[in-house]
Amino acid sequence: MTQRLNYYQAAPTAMKPLMAGEQYLKECGLEKSLLELVKLRVSQLNGCAYCLDMHSKDARAAGESEQRLYTLSAWREAPFFSPREQAALAWAEALTLLSQQHPAEQLLDDVRQSFTDAELTSLTLAICNINSWNRFAVGFGADVGSYQPGDFD
Repeated sequence: MTQRLNYYQAAPTAMKPLMAGEQYLKECGLEKSLLELVKLRVSQLNGCAYCLDMHSKDARAAGESEQRLYTLSAWREAPFFSPREQAALAWAEALTLLSQQHPAEQLLDDVRQSFTDAELTSLTLAICNINSWNRFAVGFGADVGSYQPGDFD
């Protein structure tokens, strides 16, 4: 897909809150590997090729295994994900697919067994942020394949 609108140039001030969210997430204490898995899974659900390319590259650069990247879309059946990662992925899917069904109270209870309230708040911000990025990249197009790890550091 080619870029139809450069949203960074069109409204740089509008991008500042998303970038600030990303900076917060780098410093919030959640594992980088967990955040990359969540960003990848949400991007799979949203069909965002740019973000899939970006976060698979970032995950690999951070040491993520090919096996886990290849099986991420079937994480429930794959034995390669920790209970904490499974909880994060379940929460990410539930919030991303909100229009289909609201998260069950039991899911929140289950997720809270793996995350403190502060971590869960940060995780939810990560899910919100990647959903927003997906909508910009899919809506306006993006230069898929151009990203290199560290481009936005």
